Amino acid sequence: MTIDTEDLINSIIESLNRIHHIKLEDIPNIDLYMDQVTTFMESRLRNSTRNPGEDKILTKTMINNYAKNDLLPPPVKKKYSKEHLILLIFIYYYKGILSINDIQILLKPLTEKYFQTNGDLNLGTIYEEVFSLEKAEVEDLKEDILKKFSTSKETFKDAPEEDREILQLFSFISMLSYDVYVKRLLIEKMVDGFKTATTSEANTGKSDGKSSK
Repeated sequence: MTIDTEDLINSIIESLNRIHHIKLEDIPNIDLYMDQVTTFMESRLRNSTRNPGEDKILTKTMINNYAKNDLLPPPVKKKYSKEHLILLIFIYYYKGILSINDIQILLKPLTEKYFQTNGDLNLGTIYEEVFSLEKAEVEDLKEDILKKFSTSKETFKDAPEEDREILQLFSFISMLSYDVYVKRLLIEKMVDGFKTATTSEANTGKSDGKSSK
């Protein structure tokens, strides 16, 4: 079996260069019907899928399920606002690594405080701040991937030549997988802490409200 590993790693790095978030100014300022929402999401996120010609970005059923699970406020007169789209983009990125319950824990405080608010801090400004980190993060990812790839090429040096290539590729995949596994554990722990912090804040707010009566 012959694998062009150099071509593979170049392809991976190139794919990272093609990952771009949807800019806030590109999200429509007008309210959209569901069909328009799914069309917009499909057009903007299609290249981020594993199989662009087959994978579904967002369906009507998904949107309805998100609303049922309190991930998404209900539409107004069957129309979805810019803030709805922002939440759907966050959900799209989170759903690959987090459960629906964890996503709900993360998004509920933001939705309750900042959904369709007119202050300086709203879902739009939060979205911009979070995704402003993208470029630096992608560069760090490239460096980390290249380092892991280089390390994998040093494994199985004593294996038979006909087996060495596939074993080294397995090493590379294993290192990347372990990295994802550890980060997922970390994220889950952080979500638990996020839940505790936001619950405590909510309870404090209720107590303050009662004491002021």
